[in-house]
Amino acid sequence: MNQPILALAASPLAAGPLADPAGSHQFYTYLAYLVISIGLTVWVARTLNKGGRVFLVDVFDANEELADSVNRLLVVGFYLLNLGFVSLFMKQREVVQNAVGGIEALSSKIGAVLLVLGAVHFLNLYVFSRIRRRASLRHAPPPVPPTSMLPERDPSGPGSASGSGGFGAAFDGGLGSKAKPSQA
Repeated sequence: MNQPILALAASPLAAGPLADPAGSHQFYTYLAYLVISIGLTVWVARTLNKGGRVFLVDVFDANEELADSVNRLLVVGFYLLNLGFVSLFMKQREVVQNAVGGIEALSSKIGAVLLVLGAVHFLNLYVFSRIRRRASLRHAPPPVPPTSMLPERDPSGPGSASGSGGFGAAFDGGLGSKAKPSQA
């Protein structure tokens, strides 16, 4: 009965990732990737939370309560999206054999995380700039006032007994009611 327990204790899995040199490099690469990626995500989220508040207050017409609420929701979404990407992107296809391989794998993974963080940031800026533009248009003065008016339509309408008016009279510059020039 004790033999399976002893066999399990002597297996490479029980010794952990540090027993195998290649496994230790892989383990430390994963560990560094998680620490750096999560640290960057938290730093960017806090920076966006603090700096984005003023922008959101402007977007939401000085409604600070709404701006703070949207800001918190954005931070939660930012964490979910980026930490989900970090988790999905963690798997290393190749076994890291040495420290150089670990640094190379780590740099490509951190670079991808930084690109995703930047893309999400610019997407947020684009969306809120569109919201801000739409809100500013509501408070903008009306367009340039008209300089002239169309002639009033004949109240009797087309085909009436008065003979003039109708659809063509409004668009021929009033020539329809004048006599045609004589042909000499």
